[in-house]
Amino acid sequence: MAQDTPKVEKDPGRIKQMVQIYKRTKQTDRKLPFILLLTFLVPIILVVVFAVWMQVGVIGWILWPILGILLGVLITMIVLGRRAERTAYQQIEGMPGAVGAVINGALRRTWRGSEIPVAVTRQQDALYRVVGRGGVVVIAEGNAQRLKPLIAKEMTQLKRTLPNVKITQLYVGPDGDGVPVSKLSKTLIRLKPALTRPEVVAVYNRLSSLQSAPIGIPKGMDPNRVRPGRPR
Repeated sequence: MAQDTPKVEKDPGRIKQMVQIYKRTKQTDRKLPFILLLTFLVPIILVVVFAVWMQVGVIGWILWPILGILLGVLITMIVLGRRAERTAYQQIEGMPGAVGAVINGALRRTWRGSEIPVAVTRQQDALYRVVGRGGVVVIAEGNAQRLKPLIAKEMTQLKRTLPNVKITQLYVGPDGDGVPVSKLSKTLIRLKPALTRPEVVAVYNRLSSLQSAPIGIPKGMDPNRVRPGRPR
């Protein structure tokens, strides 16, 4: 008797993925439908006005509206992705592991790091480490005072291991001059380049070889389930 072949779950298509992102974002972003409607219609209207002004022929009246529709779809997708990302950041703001979610999602293409912190306090304050063109960045999440000993230890180890590499310290949290979770990605991207791409790989591999066994993700956040929802 032939055995039933297990069904393989397929990833949702692009259109289905966009619909899921829209529905999820609309729950908290009430202005989303109106904004997306504007971003779709405005390029079409502008293109039609331009076509009238230029007095295009029959072929032009076919091509220009198509161009307007394509521009409207493209801009709408970009706006949807950004508003979905902002909504996701607002939902995870202040939660343990929020930095890990950003590292696992928004920073994956430009920085190397892990959603698993390199150190965690008993109160679930966490210390993360990422490597990119801006050098090595130590990101503290939680209570600034409780994190001071961990930060000092990590900075000392990094300076000893990588004496010629730029090391930056960032704090994400409500105390002092903390960086909001929603601005963490932009803050890292704006750092002045200090490493070439080959050097980024070399530094990351060097730190990975020195990393001890994983200590786990702070309770309250699962980076694999909560991340900025954006179209791939």
